[in-house]
Parts: sequence; structure tokens; C-alpha cells
Amino acid sequence: MKNPEATKKLRKAALNTRTGLGADATRDITGALNALLADTFALYLKTKNFHWHMSGPRFRDLHLLLDEQASQIFATTDDIAERVRKIGGTTIRSIGHIARLQRLSDNDADFVTPQDMLAELREDNLALAASLRETHGVCDEYSDVATASLIENWIDETERRVWFLFETAREAD
Repeated sequence: MKNPEATKKLRKAALNTRTGLGADATRDITGALNALLADTFALYLKTKNFHWHMSGPRFRDLHLLLDEQASQIFATTDDIAERVRKIGGTTIRSIGHIARLQRLSDNDADFVTPQDMLAELREDNLALAASLRETHGVCDEYSDVATASLIENWIDETERRVWFLFETAREAD
């Protein structure tokens, strides 16, 4: 039978996931990923907000586009948070924590035109892509190829959203 004191000590032990990354890498990558996670939640909520409040003659197409994009963004949140945990870090715990870390601006306006919605989401996705690249650089510093690989896919998804938002917002020639 195991030593009860040893078992009790293990229950209280800090997370020590073995990844080969050092404490500095875990701290820095976790910090960068948590900021990305906050931005991703902020972008998700803004995209859903605009989806819910879409209006005008292109309502159906834009409503569906933003719903599709919001679903993709939301799916990324779990991947980011789980990566933080896999490398031994802890992640955001509340809406307040998100608000403290997010770098993307909220939009609480009572009315936003469809064109302005698309433009704002395009700019936010461009900003997210830039933050993803910065985080990739942090991963490169510590040779965290697994996180870097995930980020490369997230960059591609983000750039695709930017492209769709740009093309959708173009005026007919």
C-alpha cells in the first residue's frame, strides 16, 4: 500500500507536465497563448454580436458567414487552452481575466452597418494574425515546434477569414 502522506503530497503538487520545455519557456509561451486566448474569445463574441445584429438586403449571406466564422474561432479556444495545459501552464479562468488580457477592442454600439461590421472584423482578424506571428516567434525561441505548428494552422484560418471578409465587403464593380 502507498504511503498516505506521499499520496496527499501528490494531490497538492503543482502541475508539472513533462514536455522538455524549461520553466522560462512554459512561462513565456503560456503568457503569449493566454493573451491569444483572450483575443480569440473577444473576437468570437464580437463576431457573434455582429452575426446577431446583421441587417439589410444581404442579411442571410452575411448572417451565415459570420456564424461560420464564429464557430471556427470558438473551436480554436479549446485548442489554445489545452496547449497551455499540455506545456504545464494554467489558463484564463473568467470573463474578467479575458478583459484584462485582451488586446482587441469590444464594440458595444447600438447599431453598426454591415459594411462597418465586415471592415472591423477584417481588421481584428489581421491584428490576431499579427499576434499569432508574434507568439510563433516566442515558440521559435524555445524550440516549441508543437505549439508553433498549431499556430501556423491558426494563422492560415485567420488569413482565410480576412480574405472572405475583404472579398465580401467589396463593392460591385
